[in-house]
Amino acid sequence: AVVSTQSTGYALPFSVLVMSFIGTYGMSNIKLETFTDEAFESNPIYTPFLYTPLQWSGCESGYDKRAAESSAGCSAVSVGCFLASIGLGFIVSVLFFVEANVASSMVNNPHNKLKKGSAYHLDMLITSIINIVLSLFGLPWMHACLPHSPMHVRALADIEETNEHGHVTEIVMRVRETRLTTLVANFLVFMSLFMIPVPLEYIPIPALYGVLLFIAVSSLGDFQLWERVLLMFTEQTLYPPIHYIRKVPQKAVHTFTALQLLQLGILCGLSFSGVAYLKMLFPFIIIALIPIRKFLIPKVIKEDHLDA
Repeated sequence: AVVSTQSTGYALPFSVLVMSFIGTYGMSNIKLETFTDEAFESNPIYTPFLYTPLQWSGCESGYDKRAAESSAGCSAVSVGCFLASIGLGFIVSVLFFVEANVASSMVNNPHNKLKKGSAYHLDMLITSIINIVLSLFGLPWMHACLPHSPMHVRALADIEETNEHGHVTEIVMRVRETRLTTLVANFLVFMSLFMIPVPLEYIPIPALYGVLLFIAVSSLGDFQLWERVLLMFTEQTLYPPIHYIRKVPQKAVHTFTALQLLQLGILCGLSFSGVAYLKMLFPFIIIALIPIRKFLIPKVIKEDHLDA
């Protein structure tokens, strides 16, 4: 049982290795999207030892991905482009702010029984400073990762299962609060730079999409929304002994769930939309959820039921 429990921790990297082998050799006749392509290998934008920043030649004419033909740099960018980039940067920073607070709230949930204090403002300050440096070099931004942060806490926790009237509940007994695991994980991310282009070119991107999909699906059980969605298809006599079930009428629970699903559908529609301008509205929709919850939903559901 101990060996089986420990081996499950390596299921994700093992699955990537297996599917990469199948995609590279078992489906060699099928063109799969990978991290690199022939153009990248002949003229890479960056390597672990040589970085060539992207050169801009103005907003309207776009940019040169290979940075080989253009040498105009930022001097060719108009003032309007700089102002527009400030607006777009503000939108992204709002999204980072919301995501960081959501991730911190999930990690510092009282059910996790963490003993060390939280540092919401310090986290945001450090993230902002790091992103400023990354922006100067044209590198990807760092932000709070969902659902990786809550899953990291769960991986370090001792969990005990209790059975109450046939309903299994997981209770966190303690969490090993350490920075060592995060440090090792980020060091491994840094070491992945030395895997460009080999062996990363042998890993099909669909294989990683499958891993991300598995992480998302496997974490559904930790969200109350998914729990209430299942209640919509469960007979009332078979409801589990959940605290809000005992205090809130069934109609109010299902109404609140339906409203949340409607908001989730709008967010997914914007995220998966092929129109770039619609995707930029995503942070504004996230912010709009706050007044919707504060002022509109209480007109449909009693405040006492919402606080239950």
